[in-house]
Amino acid sequence: MKRNYRIEGLDCAHCAAKMEKNVSKVKGVNEVSINFLTTKMMLDLDDSDLDATIAGIEAAVKDVDPRVILKRA
Repeated sequence: MKRNYRIEGLDCAHCAAKMEKNVSKVKGVNEVSINFLTTKMMLDLDDSDLDATIAGIEAAVKDVDPRVILKRA
């Protein structure tokens, strides 16, 4: 399943790279790509236990920068 999110408050390319690395380790994430310039995160996710996967993604992003907000695009 493909999903796109906007990352509000993302202001550092290094942080975007760290977020991408953290999110790639979340169970249920097959592929992740974060574009710092457009502040978009594109995901390919497993359909099983989607709520837990999304919660893991949010935690992985907040671990890098607690000020950012994920909004579904």
